[in-house]
Formats: sequence, C-alpha cells, structure tokens
Amino acid sequence: MATIKQNTIDLSRFILKNATPDHYDDICELVNMTYRGDTGWTRETHIISGNRTHIGEIKAAASKPNAQFLVVYLERLLAACIYLTKEQQHAYIGFFSVHSDFQGQGIGKHILQQAEIIVKQQLHARKIVMFVVSQRHELIAFYQRRGYQRTDRIEAYPLHRGIGIPKVDGLTIEYLEKCLEKLV
Repeated sequence: MATIKQNTIDLSRFILKNATPDHYDDICELVNMTYRGDTGWTRETHIISGNRTHIGEIKAAASKPNAQFLVVYLERLLAACIYLTKEQQHAYIGFFSVHSDFQGQGIGKHILQQAEIIVKQQLHARKIVMFVVSQRHELIAFYQRRGYQRTDRIEAYPLHRGIGIPKVDGLTIEYLEKCLEKLV
C-alpha cells in the first residue's frame, strides 16, 4: 500500500504580531476576501452578499480600549489576522481570517491557539466569547472541536452594522464561548 506524502507547512512562520494602522487596509481586504470572496471554506457568499467589513469598522474596533488586531505577514502578504478585546472578565474574538491560500492546513487552529494564550496571559481574561452566523454549521463545528461551546444566545443578523445583506430568510448570529481556566 502506497503512502501519500502530505505537504506540511512550517507553522513557525505563522506567529501573531501587533498590527499598526498601516495594516488596517490589508485587514479589511483579507476579512472581506475570506468571508465574502470566491474561494476558501470560510466564505459566506451563499447566504450573505456585500462586504463583511469596512475600513471604518476596522478603525473603530482598533480604537477601543483593551483592543488589538494581530496579524501574520508572509513577506508582503497578510496571511492571517484576528481581533482581541477585553470586556470585563472575558475577551472577545472577531475578524478571524486566514487567507484562502493557507486554509485547510492547520493554520487557523495554530492562530487561534496563539490568540487564546494572549487572551489568558496578557489580557488576563477567563473566557473567550465570539459570535458566528448560526447557519455556518461547519464553522461552528470548527470552533467546537477547539473547545468552544454554544451558549444558546442567538440574535437576528445585525443589519444595522453594515456588514452584508442576508440572501436567506431568518439569518441569525450565535454566541460561542470557551473557558480558559485550564489553558497554559
């Protein structure tokens, strides 16, 4: 029986660093490409039209107290980004994106693990909270495999935020959370 040699990616190249305002345009472009672009498993184009974010939302998120965008560049290409902000005793994760050229290779899991360590060690939060589109079952399953749990907090899709127009009726967002007590 022949074995198939899999390409392995060097995860040591994917280390999160603090973003600067010079990165905001790239962040906006990456988030829109990964969620509303033509390729990658994270896209939502079958259920939502329009951009996922805009530069005003990126700048507003970055300007919040206790908030930061973290990025991974491979040369000049923004390969991944994630947003963290502390709110009371928990941290919120958002804008999590891995360039479609790098999806399906364990990079998302690697980035998420780094973000969780930053949340615990630097933000001193005990729990991570995020929301995802409820109809994105494969995305929810991705987070559940990494210890995130559904909270039963479900809300209508936030049309008021200007982050896309639902193509399907009844689109909702759902909150997930993960306790970090046992995380090293």
